[in-house]
Amino acid sequence: MRKLSIIAAAMLCAGVSFADTFEPIAFGDMNHWLIRNIKESAVIGGDHKKVYEIAPDGTDDSGEPYTNRGGSPWATCNVLAKVMGITKTSNAVFPDVRSAPNGKCVRMETLLEHCKAVGIINIDVLVAGSIFLGKMIEPIKSTKNPYSNMEMGVPFTKRPKALQFDYKLEVPVGGLRTYSSGFGKKKTYAGTDCAEVFIILQRRWEDKDGNIYAKRVGTGRKRYARSTKGWVNGHQIPVLYGDITGRQDYKSYMGLIPDDKNYWARNSKGKMVPVREVGWDDADATPTHMLVMLSAGSGQAYIGTLGLTLWADNIGLVY
Repeated sequence: MRKLSIIAAAMLCAGVSFADTFEPIAFGDMNHWLIRNIKESAVIGGDHKKVYEIAPDGTDDSGEPYTNRGGSPWATCNVLAKVMGITKTSNAVFPDVRSAPNGKCVRMETLLEHCKAVGIINIDVLVAGSIFLGKMIEPIKSTKNPYSNMEMGVPFTKRPKALQFDYKLEVPVGGLRTYSSGFGKKKTYAGTDCAEVFIILQRRWEDKDGNIYAKRVGTGRKRYARSTKGWVNGHQIPVLYGDITGRQDYKSYMGLIPDDKNYWARNSKGKMVPVREVGWDDADATPTHMLVMLSAGSGQAYIGTLGLTLWADNIGLVY
């Protein structure tokens, strides 16, 4: 015991600490929001809509496509769309007041966006509110292949132990899953959708033709199916390194991203291309990019449980 005490004292004197360090992600306290005031086309009513972005506080009345500003690395599923000459907005991510500890938080909802213009268009599109590190490419011109409008991930070379955040979740009792892409009739399925949060670390590279490939360095991914009793503070999702398919806690949704669900990124030629995950990297590899997403759905486009709502706050990394 005496030897252990001496060793511990020596390590403390040398500046070695066993305590974890929390490093906030920029704007991850969800206290700062930009309000975009956008007028939709007269043919669908000409309403003035508010669209929210995680960015320095302010108001934007320009009606122009949004690009990240003020150093914020966050994008949302809130968008300006221009389809068949019609200007339409979608907003499923909102700032919300949090009573404790202070300031604001983000609220993500699953809802239907309706667009009707007599003789031209009459569609409902299900949107699961989500935020992610990266950029949304506006204006949206089609509901086909939504991931091609999302520049997913940011450059990153560290190796965190966990993703940490506060959250609250409301899942409708006896809810169903609704599918509505704007094409064909809405469909409903038994069962309730889940909220999902993930952190993915990738080592990416680009070939001479501009194709982007990646190996998976680190994985933290979890789905949440039950309502919480208020806020859950300091919740952590551990980052697991290397090939995790042999672990007892491995879930199928934690695996490599299949080709039909690839996230996209901009290559060195300035073109948006899918990022193909081609394998698991070594457990001690250094990543080049980090993907973080929080969503009121489990990752399938245009399908979810209406009314499912996820709140989040104080998002950061643990080392």
